[in-house]
Amino acid sequence: MPGGWVRWALPVMAAAIAALVLWKTAGDTVPDVEFVTLTGERIRLRDWRGDPVLVTFWATDCRPCLEEIPDLSELHRTYAGRGLHVIAVAMHYDPPNRVLAVAREARLPYRVALDPLGRIAQALGPVPGVPASFLVGPDGRLILRRLGKLRAEELRGTLEALLEKAQ
Repeated sequence: MPGGWVRWALPVMAAAIAALVLWKTAGDTVPDVEFVTLTGERIRLRDWRGDPVLVTFWATDCRPCLEEIPDLSELHRTYAGRGLHVIAVAMHYDPPNRVLAVAREARLPYRVALDPLGRIAQALGPVPGVPASFLVGPDGRLILRRLGKLRAEELRGTLEALLEKAQ
């Protein structure tokens, strides 16, 4: 039937545009969310105020998410001693036991949090797909958002500048 595609295409396009409009942009203040890590530690984003924070959303069945683990680990090892906090937030649909198994197997050096109700993703995003990363500045404002695999070299200059300013 001619034009039948319009029935499904317009709502899909409207939803995609709404998601992009709702996504935080550089300079926006990031809401104070609470992370609950795999070890049961409760951390509020405001606890890290004064330091840059890299929040990355991932899933255990996401190949690019698993491929970016070495880069995230490198960023953590290189900059954690200077104040960078890295936290990986598992998507709400990822089974906690699988997240724990992958985190242990990969020996993730940074914190891993669960988001079973999707509240963190909604507060920072929404997160339309994974991997998705958000770099929050020491002042609590969003510096960078990235949908897709993150590479360590993309952030080095920004992190160096942020950490230099914070000292």
